[in-house]
Amino acid sequence: MDVWTAAAEAVRAGTPAAFVTITSVGGSAPRHPGARMFVAATGEAIGTIGGGALEHRLIEVARDVATSGTPRKLVIDTVRDLGMCCGGQVEAYVEPLAVRAPFVIFGCGHVAAATAPLLRSLDFAVTVVDARPDLTTADRLPGVELVVDDPRHWLDGTLPDPRCWYLVVTHDHALDLDLVERLLPRAHAWVGLIGSRGKISRFLVRLEAAGVDAATRSRLCGPVGLDIGAETPAEIAVAIAAEVVRLRRGAADRAPMPLHAAPLKARPDGAVPAMLAGAPPGDPTR
Repeated sequence: MDVWTAAAEAVRAGTPAAFVTITSVGGSAPRHPGARMFVAATGEAIGTIGGGALEHRLIEVARDVATSGTPRKLVIDTVRDLGMCCGGQVEAYVEPLAVRAPFVIFGCGHVAAATAPLLRSLDFAVTVVDARPDLTTADRLPGVELVVDDPRHWLDGTLPDPRCWYLVVTHDHALDLDLVERLLPRAHAWVGLIGSRGKISRFLVRLEAAGVDAATRSRLCGPVGLDIGAETPAEIAVAIAAEVVRLRRGAADRAPMPLHAAPLKARPDGAVPAMLAGAPPGDPTR
């Protein structure tokens, strides 16, 4: 199997992986610039960038990059850093393979039907789980994986995945609570729960009574969605997707605000873009 076939299979399976590419060499080095290796998060490697201690070091870095999603550039002196005798220097770029993060929605009602396609357009691999076959249909939810099963039964049969995002939007509050109690202790990227502030408060009290510690309870994000005054399922879906983007892009420490209310940034020459400078208050171009 070559690196491209391995990469295609990883993308289809949603398996974290990384590419290692030699970008430059100096002195004696085992491979020339352009040599590439595929490395799965498990450490399985396809292709080679020269073998030996150099390859072992870069496989370890690639495993970390595959898991963290953060690319790295390394300059390695094979004598000083690895104790090799070839006397060369290698520059390598290690980049994560762009695989879709899994996103599971429990519930298949109006909000789920509006949210799933939005999340899919944001490059998540979306799965919707609901026990009601009349709602869990491809006509209502095209392009997403559908599971007709009791969400608790399905969840109990899956392995924890730290990359997975979960959204709980079922039709039953008791089911919501059961799912949240199962989800919070598991490895996950995010757990969101729909509902009023009163509902969330009552759930937190019940979770505490069930022995769920404060640190674990604090992992629950609810009421889910940015506060944009959403009422309809489509509007609620936008609010949920906006919160997901905000978290995924690392903007959780910034208070969300309308773009037109943000400070206007000038160009390096001090000028304000004409399109924005001339926009009257309330104009959508602001």
